[in-house]
Amino acid sequence: MRFAIYTLGCKVNQYETQAMETILRQRGHTLTDFHAPADAYIVNTCSVTAVSDKKCRNMLRRVKKMAPDSVLAVCGCYAQARPEEVAALGADVVYGTGNRLAFLDAVEQAVEERRQRLDVDDALRRKNPFEVLPAGGLTGRTRALLKVEDGCANFCTYCIIPYTRGPVRSEPLEDAVEQAKGLAKAGYQEIVVTGIEISSWGKDLGGDAALIDLLEAVCHAVPDLRIRMGSLEPRTVTEDFCRRAARLPNLCPHFHLSLQSGCDATLKRMNRRYDTARFLESCRLLRQWFDRPAITTDLICGFAGETEEEFAETLAFLRRARFSAMHIFPYSRRSGTVADRLPGQLTAAVKEARCHQAAAIAREMQAAYLTQFVGETLPVLFEETAKGAPSGEGLWRGHAPNYVEVRAWGKDLHNVLRSVAVERVAEGSRLEGRIIGEEPL
Repeated sequence: MRFAIYTLGCKVNQYETQAMETILRQRGHTLTDFHAPADAYIVNTCSVTAVSDKKCRNMLRRVKKMAPDSVLAVCGCYAQARPEEVAALGADVVYGTGNRLAFLDAVEQAVEERRQRLDVDDALRRKNPFEVLPAGGLTGRTRALLKVEDGCANFCTYCIIPYTRGPVRSEPLEDAVEQAKGLAKAGYQEIVVTGIEISSWGKDLGGDAALIDLLEAVCHAVPDLRIRMGSLEPRTVTEDFCRRAARLPNLCPHFHLSLQSGCDATLKRMNRRYDTARFLESCRLLRQWFDRPAITTDLICGFAGETEEEFAETLAFLRRARFSAMHIFPYSRRSGTVADRLPGQLTAAVKEARCHQAAAIAREMQAAYLTQFVGETLPVLFEETAKGAPSGEGLWRGHAPNYVEVRAWGKDLHNVLRSVAVERVAEGSRLEGRIIGEEPL
């Protein structure tokens, strides 16, 4: 069959999409562009916010209008949380966040029989083992995703994901190492270790296994590849974690610590398991053990009950933490979560205004972080031309180990690692410079 896949949401969804793509290719099927004719259109959905749900619904309607006679197959978090809504929008195959192989079997069957099927995965009603899927990257990517963990047991009051993804399941260390070796042989130069909550890796495996054990094993198995981490729970960053991580020369000095609020009272309402003092301790340790690490974060503005004074505390905290980049979101109410029932729900206008205030500070901090690297030389893994085409001559874009975007003029640099002399900060959000020498690193 001819199939097309569209992905919404996080790196885990991207990982699972490339895995499904790989499996379907191995079964003899042909990947086509999502806007081209296909026998089956697969949509991997997200449900982290109400906006995410809306994007999913819009995409499903778009597919049904574009290809009413093709099979529409839907999986992911929105399908897990709202299977009836997905089915009502015309999906022929509906699965949740588990059993990808069974999902693909169902897609093949639906294409063959052209009949409707509704089969919602019940991952939350039984504890499934970790589902090992092929690691890799989407077509044309230079970095590969290695999913090592699924599920979450934190139950932050605003989050629906523990209900859609289920409990923590970890990939065994030996399996992750073998997948990393396979990615090295496939020609990737960077691996992103990802999961729903990778800080919880190992908690279900028994013994004292921790994320740093996995990172050490993967880094040692593929010493010539960059290893980058996904989002970390701040309490993961301890003296022992930093000491061991700093000994890994191929571990990227980029640490995404989820903050969500810089006010202790708000963090408590969110059921976050740390306070601002512990978060700052994580930042201090990272800066002690690493040279100018990139510390990035997520921030939710306008959470239920957040007063002007509490938000002012958050803005002040941002400056103390000195983030290199931030993802800023207005609080989104999710039906079925504790926060949805909390008093003090704020208007969309208030939430958006607070996002703009936080974004202004984020831009200042990002520009200050980038300025440190002007006049220095950085190793850059190039990915595509600035216009998005991964070939030819022109202004190419890539990333330094700290995940700062760097642009330079060159030719045929896709998946090539080169040294770049940084000359300027551009638009306050990236670096630009010139490539040194002629040969790849």
